[in-house]
Amino acid sequence: MDTTAAQDISIVSGPPLDSEPGLGALTLPGFLREVTELYGDREALTAHGDDGVVVRWSYTELWERAMAVARALRACGIGRDGRVGVLMTNRPEWLAAVFGASLAGGVAVPLSTFSTAAELDQLLRLSGVSVLLFERRVLSKDFAEILAELEPALGQAGLGPLRSVRYPFLRRLAMVGPALPTAAIDTWDTFLARGRTEARELIEATAAATRPSDTGVLFFSSGSTSAPKGVLSAHRGVTIQMWRFRRLFGFGPQDDVRAWVANGFFWSGNFAQALGSTLAAGGSLVLQPIFDAPQALELMQAERVNFPGAWPHQWAQLEAAPNWGTVDLSAMRFVDYHTPIAHHPTVSTVWYEPGRAYGNTETFTITTCYPADTPDEVHAGSSGVALPGVTVKVVDPITDAVTARGESGEICVKGPTLMLGYLGMPLSETLDADGYFHTGDGGYLDATGRLYWKGRLTDIIKTGGANVSPLEVDEALIGYPGVKVARTVGVPHDTLGEMVVACLVPHEGTPPDPDALRTHLRERLASYKIPRHILFFDESDIALTGSAKIKSSDLRELAARRLSQSVRGDLQ
Repeated sequence: MDTTAAQDISIVSGPPLDSEPGLGALTLPGFLREVTELYGDREALTAHGDDGVVVRWSYTELWERAMAVARALRACGIGRDGRVGVLMTNRPEWLAAVFGASLAGGVAVPLSTFSTAAELDQLLRLSGVSVLLFERRVLSKDFAEILAELEPALGQAGLGPLRSVRYPFLRRLAMVGPALPTAAIDTWDTFLARGRTEARELIEATAAATRPSDTGVLFFSSGSTSAPKGVLSAHRGVTIQMWRFRRLFGFGPQDDVRAWVANGFFWSGNFAQALGSTLAAGGSLVLQPIFDAPQALELMQAERVNFPGAWPHQWAQLEAAPNWGTVDLSAMRFVDYHTPIAHHPTVSTVWYEPGRAYGNTETFTITTCYPADTPDEVHAGSSGVALPGVTVKVVDPITDAVTARGESGEICVKGPTLMLGYLGMPLSETLDADGYFHTGDGGYLDATGRLYWKGRLTDIIKTGGANVSPLEVDEALIGYPGVKVARTVGVPHDTLGEMVVACLVPHEGTPPDPDALRTHLRERLASYKIPRHILFFDESDIALTGSAKIKSSDLRELAARRLSQSVRGDLQ
């Protein structure tokens, strides 16, 4: 902690980055090479297929699978900075695709499998991917059909590289799943076969030439507007966090970490925290493509999972699963005391994970944190202290003046994991004159330098660990017949953190049917963005809070009161 900073102002720095122990190679190709050399024949991942087939890859096999993808990508024209979209659930091919893109010199662009057709269209146009690697079927979605509807050329047989006016950069597509009667989309085997004539030596040389400052990944995060924000991160920022989480968790190869997560690696938190720490420690990723609580418990038992990860509402689903009382979870070791699994009758070893933390997608997760098992008297309910290389300041959100210690304001950060910038936006428009990123979150620094996060100054809804832009939901609502005014807010929820609630003023006459309205929204929005409750108000009610100068906090309180009262006909 920087002791030279004045103790009465809200600026604090962590130790120098070069003093941080445990950092390895600072590029994704270098990371994969290093863990492969360290852990070679150890199991890197396992996946149970619906057909009963169990896939297990060692670290060496993961390297070879990624190398095969890299060779195929090179054959498709991917080189330095070429963007590779990866639209898959947590499956072995996802890891091969992301690491393969980096070995080829490209930029991996993980895309959410929750995306609707409209959202996927927007992501493809924004990202400018040249190659899209995707999983054909995810639950009820057939992404091959969705893509063919978005770009009719994909439904035409006999094509070479795609020539699309809608997606001018997109040249090749390959999918995991049953083949289509068209040559416009490669099967996975056909795609890999394209790279068999590409020399390994060229891929090795490309990987070795990658620099820590080069763009490594492009993740998308909801922002304060309806449009998703593409966050460009350097290899250095991503890999620092992967090595760092290993240190903060206290993992090592002797721990035989076996990690399971309920959510996709296309969220930066899961990528850095679960995937990164596990591979850095020589552990194994136990992959479940789609979260299903009873199946997850059976998988944890069968694979002797000892490091589980989920969001609060998923922990609740696990605890409510019919096989909760019968599964054997005795292998659990790295289980946070505050989760239901920590109190399962078969679990005897619990721990306090580094949950005292604060971060953003723009910093590829954490900027402040305490390591696992930090005593209560040390963290004192805070969000941690500045990590190596990081500086945090708190400013008045109106004047930008640095606040006094203990005084709340907007949290601003800078450090070695800060993004290279938003896609399509000059960095000068994102950072202040001193190079700080203004997070839009409120909080304060205490006298010892601990950060306390107090909530969002912006209106983004955090539901079940995912970000939802109210404006995006509002835009989908306002286009529905009978809706005059739409304002979406987040209302506190015990397990989700916040739930999405739509507050509507209907046109004169009969209000829209809530079920029909939700059907309309499901065609346009991912499932986690659909309002759990739709409340109808008179215009006079909304006018108190819902004018052009609406205060979201007031509307949130109004919605919370309405929900708690369950007034006749208002709660749908």
